[in-house]
Parts: sequence; C-alpha cells; structure tokens
Amino acid sequence: MSKLIRVDMNTREIRVEDLANNKAYGGFGGRGLTSMIVSREVPPTCHPLSEKNKLVIASGLLSGTTAANSGRLSVGAKSPLTGGIKESNVGGSGAFKLARLGVRGIVVEGQAEPGKLYCLVVNKDGASLEAADEYKGLKNYDLVEKLREKYGEKVGTVSIGPAGEMKLSAASVAVSDTKGRPTRHAGRGGMGAVMGCKGLKAVVIDDAGAPKMEYKDADAFKAAAAKLRKALQAHDVTKPDGGLAVFGTNVLVNVINEAGGFPTRNFSDGRFEGADKISGETMHDIIKERGGNTTHAGCTTCIIQCSNIYHDKDKNYVTSALEYETIWANGANCGIDDLDAIAQIDRLCDEYGLDTIETGCAIGVAMAGGVKEFGDAEGAIELVHEMGKGSPLGRILGNGASVTGQAFGVANVPVVKRQGLPAYDPRAVKGQGVTYATTPMGGDHTAGYAVATNIMKVGGYVDPLKPDGQVELSRNLQIATAALDSAGLCVFIAFAILDIPEGLEAIPEMLNARYGLNMNLDDVTEHGKAILKAEREFNAGAGFTRLDDRLPDFFKEEALEPHGVVFDVPDEELDELHDF
Repeated sequence: MSKLIRVDMNTREIRVEDLANNKAYGGFGGRGLTSMIVSREVPPTCHPLSEKNKLVIASGLLSGTTAANSGRLSVGAKSPLTGGIKESNVGGSGAFKLARLGVRGIVVEGQAEPGKLYCLVVNKDGASLEAADEYKGLKNYDLVEKLREKYGEKVGTVSIGPAGEMKLSAASVAVSDTKGRPTRHAGRGGMGAVMGCKGLKAVVIDDAGAPKMEYKDADAFKAAAAKLRKALQAHDVTKPDGGLAVFGTNVLVNVINEAGGFPTRNFSDGRFEGADKISGETMHDIIKERGGNTTHAGCTTCIIQCSNIYHDKDKNYVTSALEYETIWANGANCGIDDLDAIAQIDRLCDEYGLDTIETGCAIGVAMAGGVKEFGDAEGAIELVHEMGKGSPLGRILGNGASVTGQAFGVANVPVVKRQGLPAYDPRAVKGQGVTYATTPMGGDHTAGYAVATNIMKVGGYVDPLKPDGQVELSRNLQIATAALDSAGLCVFIAFAILDIPEGLEAIPEMLNARYGLNMNLDDVTEHGKAILKAEREFNAGAGFTRLDDRLPDFFKEEALEPHGVVFDVPDEELDELHDF
C-alpha cells in the first residue's frame, strides 16, 4: 500500500489515503507528488505563510528499495522566497524510512494555534501529533538529540531550527543522515519557513517493524538495479575511485575555477585566487590528517559515497558533509579562503536551519553593500549568528539575497525569481544560466545540471562559452531531472546514465518491476514533462510571466573575466524552452 498521510494542523486530525487507485497522484512520487499536490490544492495567489499553503513531504517511487542512490526526499510548497511553486530535494534517511512504512507522502495543511509547536510521529502503527512546545527555539542538533533520546536511536528525523520558527525565507528543513545527525537539508526556497508557519517542529520516522518491501517482479527488479549499480561503478565520475568518491562534490572547485565560471566576490569575477586553499584536494588532505572521513554514505542506499565528515584542528567533529555549493557560497563568493571558517558556517547553518547557498549569497550581497569586507571570515560567521538570533540585521539577511540587496542598495544581486544563484556563473557556463532562468524553481542548479555537458563533457559536449545549443541542452536535462526527482533518485546518477545506455535503461525497468508497469524511456520523458507543465501552470496562476524567466541584467551587460563573456542566449530562445 502506498499511503498519503494528511495532517490538519487546525484540528490536529490525521487522515490516511490509499494512493493505489488515485488517478491524480498515484503515479507520482518525490517531486512529482509534491508538485502535483501543490499545483492542484494550493491557491497560486495565496500568501506562502498562510494556512492555505500546504507542505508536502514525499518519498520517491523507488525509495525504500535496493536501488542504488534512491534515498532522495522531496519537500514542496508555495515558496515564501520565490512566490512560486517549489520542491527542495534532500538526501539522508527520511525517504527510505518513510517508504519502508508504505508512506509515499505527508501533506501538512492549515496552521496550529499561535505559539504552539507539534511533532508528527510516523511508525508501523500509523501517525500521531504530539505537543512539542518543550522544543521551542532549539537548534537542530540539540533537537534531534532529544528526539532520539525519546523515540529511539534509530529513528529518522525531519526538523526545523530557529530560522524555520522565525519563518525566514532562507529557512531549511533538516533531514537526519545515516548516523542520525541533522546534516542533510532541503535548503532551497524557504521550506523551513512553511513548516514553521504550520507549527510543525519535527517529523519522527520510526521504521522498526516495517513490512518487507513488495515488488511485482522481484527478480526483474534485482536485475535492473544491478544494471544501474554496474553503470555507477564503471563511470569515471561515480566509480569507487572516481572524483566524487575520493574528493566529494568539492572536487569541482578547481574544475570550475579553471573553467572561469567560479563566481567570486558576489559574481564579480570567474576565478578565485584562493581556490586551491578551499579545493576538494586540499580538503581531502585536511580531513585525512585530522582523522575525519573523506568517503561517507550520508544518504541511505548511496554507493557513490561523496559525503565526508570534517573535523577541526583539535580533531573534533564539526560537520558532515562539507559540500561544493556550501564551500563556494561562503567561500569564494565572499572572498573567504579558510576551510575551517567555512566549516563553522556550515555547522551554524545546520544548527539554525538555514540554506547554505542562500546564506552565502546574502552575505556576499551584504559585503558588496559594505556591511562587511570581502574576505572577512569572522565577520561572515557573525552575520550567520545574527540570522540565528533573529536580530533586525539577521532577519534581513535571513530573508535572502534579494531582500539583502534592497536593504543595502546593491544593484548586482545574483537571483532569479528572488532565489540566490548557485556556484556556476551563467556567463561562463551558459547552459546552467538557461536552467537558472527558466526552471519553475527559481535559480536552481540541480533542476537541469548543464555543468555535466558544458564542463565535464558528460552526455556529449556543448561549448559553455557560446549560446548555441544551450536551450535544447537545458530543456532535455530539466525534463529528465523532473522524472528522476519523482523516482527519488540522486541527480548524480545522471553522470552514469548519460554516458552508459544500460544505466539509463534500468530506470523504467526498475519502475516496471516494482509496480507492474509497462513503461519505456519515452514514458519516463512524458512523466517529466507532466511535472514541469504542472509547475509552470501554478507559477502562471501566481502571476509569473516570461519576463520572470530571465537573468539579472548585469549578467548580460558586464563581461566576466577571464574570458570576457556575457550571458547572450537570446530571450526568444529562452521563451521556447518549455514548448515541448
């Protein structure tokens, strides 16, 4: 049974629906389910922090199975940051545990009475809401420690920190990793603020005693899963001794810096002179020296193991994992070349429940506005503390780069649909720029990861410095990514399946064997298109037009060194991207 749990925070009533015969939602998981529910049930013009909005937490269609890298969880709602539809994707243990309990999704509706907090407990016997006022104001690590003391060391958690309770637009939703730490975050779009406005402090997932996962054809599933696993273990990027496994996602620092697309000091340069000090290679050596872990499966069913455990100079645990996007946002983007300071910022963001990308973008804009100097690591840490405390300055920063730019009179604010842009300058990685501009999600790199083809030459090659072919590249990647997100598969499998046909074939084969379907690759593509169409229709209802599918003007007008390029993909081509 695939269950949908509906939680009414107004009445604290909980209802369980069977998705098996639900024509509207039954065929979707992950992002597909969050976006379909939000697009059908949330008024597009409602305020994101009103009771009319709904928070949807969904496991993927392949979550809970033995499929490699199938542990992604989707958190969706109308975004308080972008004002449009949003799905924020996260790893950890949550999706696997929910799926083992037969739960495809949780829909949180209404709002609790002012000042009240609740914890939703999901286990083999069902779901219940319990008072959580005692956890008010707790940071994520302290909160999860108390939840595990109460409910057991093996439970999974989904939680918010003080930023979510304060309803800051950069607030994230923390998901526990395989060690039980709140280190995996659905960061983008302010989903933590939506969870906070509902009065939901945490979800506890106890999959003890869960029934055995059922397959329509277990042997066929095993064979298909083996094909995907083989592809992942063979590809240069994802294999056991490949770049991701050895150096983590931070392997990209030197790669993107060399390509001239590494945004530096609020997107004013494409190369950072301190890149080597914060690179994946340097971080690898520091972690080894201090007794951390350079290879760590932070997400259930992961075989790439790109995660890490970072220790301080005294060999004490600081954070897990220190990722490329976080290191860029709070490093080069702020002119900071101190890995220990960046690790501290990452830990603070996890504690307070803040998106590290939006946080770094906001601090970068604040530095451009003279609040702190570029390169001031201690100043950046101070600003994160201000966000966590909810001071007037902290609330400005904690509501994102766009608000920060308005507050401090900064013209060059790197956002699309008010969401801060990630770690690839769109002038030097133009396919990624197309994705930033046109995805319904706001500036989001994972919605169509063109870096793979533009820079790493995976799945072919499209010159990152030229406008030709970028729209087609981004379109195909956005469609495929929406389908992968619905399945609950990690975006990093794209490296293998773009280059190894057998790995790609395994996707519909696993879905067929799991559910008794008869899908082919064309059907998977149509699945992705349906999700994007629903998201676009919601945004149109919210007032978005083609003019929202644009990058800020400075990317088109100010040349980026070292290549002296601007973003020059024509607007007319951007407008054609969603003409499937």
